[in-house]
Amino acid sequence: MLLAVCRLSLCAQQDHRMPMPDLNKVNMPLFQTKYTADPSPLVVGDTLFLYTSHDASPEDIPDEKEKNSAGFFMYDWLLWSTTDMVNWTEHGAVASLKDFKWRSRENGAWAIQTVCRDGKYYLYAPLHGHGIGVLVADSPYGPFRDPLGEPLVWQREHWNDIDPSVFVDDDGQAYMYWGNPHTYWCKLNRDMISTDGPITQLPHIPNYQEGPWFYKRGGHYYLSFATTCCPEALGYAMSENPTGPWEWKGYIMRPTERDRGNHPGICDFKGRSYVFGQNYDLMHLDTYIHHERRSVSANEIVYLEDGTIPEIPYWLDQKPMQQLHWLNPYRRVEAETMAWGKGLKSAKMGIPNTGVVKDMPESVGKRNMYICDIDDGEYIRLRGVDFGAGARQFRISAAATGSCTVTLCLDSEEGTVIGSAKIGTTGSLDAYKMFSAKVKDACSVHDLYLCFGDVKGEVRLDWWQMK
Repeated sequence: MLLAVCRLSLCAQQDHRMPMPDLNKVNMPLFQTKYTADPSPLVVGDTLFLYTSHDASPEDIPDEKEKNSAGFFMYDWLLWSTTDMVNWTEHGAVASLKDFKWRSRENGAWAIQTVCRDGKYYLYAPLHGHGIGVLVADSPYGPFRDPLGEPLVWQREHWNDIDPSVFVDDDGQAYMYWGNPHTYWCKLNRDMISTDGPITQLPHIPNYQEGPWFYKRGGHYYLSFATTCCPEALGYAMSENPTGPWEWKGYIMRPTERDRGNHPGICDFKGRSYVFGQNYDLMHLDTYIHHERRSVSANEIVYLEDGTIPEIPYWLDQKPMQQLHWLNPYRRVEAETMAWGKGLKSAKMGIPNTGVVKDMPESVGKRNMYICDIDDGEYIRLRGVDFGAGARQFRISAAATGSCTVTLCLDSEEGTVIGSAKIGTTGSLDAYKMFSAKVKDACSVHDLYLCFGDVKGEVRLDWWQMK
């Protein structure tokens, strides 16, 4: 195994945190600026969009008495994108509970799925105890709007209406699956916002708990799901028909005491197949005291000739994912694009998000973002940056009421220094200016680290570019 040191040993629990692993050897969570869960991938052209739910950090929980609670505090849904599977760009909150005016609770933005049909994007969301709703947009970034003003489905006799998964079959028929602890399905009409026929409860699928992910590949229908709690694992069943019967086939990732909850998302992208799931590995870098502060991880999967999926090891026991293409530093790179950036925060420009539903804006669509909460010793890591014949200059757009130094290093935070930019005050956190530095000894392909030091006051980063 790659990371025996990361196991939940008694020693680690007494130490209250996981040792920081070697990022070149271990498959760590994809995102660090926010806690994430319930991954929902959507491929559009050459880009993979990943929608996630959002576990609030303590500073985002409005009730002072609940800031260190172990429970769920979930108010909005987030969006990320990648073209290379290792460097991800954050797009912030794509929708929130506020977009459903008829909701009955101020907490509980649980697992969603977004699908595309006829140029429209449909976001299906559970409003726990109040059914499943749908939002619609003209872009994967939103803005998303509620076309119904009421639930799409709501089985009032129970609270099982969670974790919707929607799939459009080759013949154009759309299906929606959902449910915990039972599995339900129904047909959707072409408009994707109304049902066609009754809701059907499936016979129990062995080991099924929640979080269904419904898709088709190679003529086989798949229903992946979180297996019986706790700990939950990633299991799957197969069928020759979109409505079953479903046959349990095994684990994609088996149960482990290093985790307790899970939720699958599976897709094909650029000739490869990927499974996404969730864990507590990011939180464990700070504490082993349990909170519902989850993190999303992913890895490649393969299919055997009969369509079955060989089991894969736990996330931390796998090598980092292979990069699909090199990053081009000679185009504008958003500061919120990174392979690693623990300790940093991000926000959409012009939108102070207090974490309270009533203070959130309705879905606003794509909006420029910035990186903030920068401290000494933190860094942004970009994997596989192709400098070609050599870079000569580094430019970065920043706003500051203080100052900091951005030191550019190759391959590690202590690697070869190729340049250093000094960011000074711009007079306002809304006034962005360009800062630059000469670059030398940067050619061919390397990981790039933007290392922060001498931080005084507040500094926000918008984007950077090499010349």
